[in-house]
Amino acid sequence: MKNIVIAAGYATRLGELTKNFPKPLLKIGESTILGRMLDDIDRIPEIDQHIIITNHKFADIFREWAAGLNYSKKVTVVDDGTESNETRLGAVCDLLFAMEKLDIDDDMLVVAADNLLFFSFADFVKFARQKDSSCIMCHEQKELAKLQRTGVVVLDKDYRVLEMAEKPAEPKSTWAVPPFYIYLKKDLDLVRSSVENGCGKDAPGNLAHYMCEHTVMHAWPMAGTGENLRFDIGSLDTYREACQKF
Repeated sequence: MKNIVIAAGYATRLGELTKNFPKPLLKIGESTILGRMLDDIDRIPEIDQHIIITNHKFADIFREWAAGLNYSKKVTVVDDGTESNETRLGAVCDLLFAMEKLDIDDDMLVVAADNLLFFSFADFVKFARQKDSSCIMCHEQKELAKLQRTGVVVLDKDYRVLEMAEKPAEPKSTWAVPPFYIYLKKDLDLVRSSVENGCGKDAPGNLAHYMCEHTVMHAWPMAGTGENLRFDIGSLDTYREACQKF
């Protein structure tokens, strides 16, 4: 299983802090946002490589950072060739770019690079193995305003995804979807043809939504609430809050 980190954004909401530096490599305590995530993922036996897809502006910074790591699995940095927020490929196209560039034909764990997490991805991988299907994560979210800004799924009693909507005005459930996914090898042809068949390009949730409509998907329920299990660093204020807490 390949761990693919989507890290090609330009984090414009963080202003000068990320004007010339990638958000995933911002320091949180003695580590970085991305480093804290990889510390966990590297321990998962199924993972055999970390692939970081980034943009041309930040690729050398990621390569320099990766050269100093001491993980048990190889870290590969892929440059998507873009140099500005206006010319970015979008998360889905970045994933497809990395798949083609490295000829990836394995199960994939696909993660956004800007979250602090307080759970292990090992249980997510185990869940996907048990269900033998591609999977998303979900967590209970009671606040309507937050549900309207994320993906929302309807599940059956076996946690199979019956329906998914991106940023719905009227959510049909309280199951919110964070940006972490597993796509099995048997579904990769669907992934590869997703954009040409109408899948949105920008947010990683666009691909999850598309896949839920074309193959069997299950959702792993994160224990507790999303707020207690992850910290989404999306603005200068949330980054400062993370630094104070951690």
